[in-house]
Amino acid sequence: MGGSDDTDSVRRRKLKFRAWHRGMREVDLLLGRFANASVDGMSEEHLAAFEALLDLPDPEILGWITGEFTVPPEHDTAFVRQLIAFHR
Repeated sequence: MGGSDDTDSVRRRKLKFRAWHRGMREVDLLLGRFANASVDGMSEEHLAAFEALLDLPDPEILGWITGEFTVPPEHDTAFVRQLIAFHR
């Protein structure tokens, strides 16, 4: 038993946990709901993008999702646009 399927499953569970346990309750709810709905079907590319996003500060992510802040060019990716669209 074991192997890459187990590793992938653990990775996806960890991403969901991280999304729900960030610090700012509003961001926990936004990212947690998105993670629950999306992580299991994400490609490797989107999993990596989500991991990178989770390293960013909560106020930035919240501002992008609410439209308070413009997403900077270096973060304006198809993945971030998908996250924002999920909440609109």
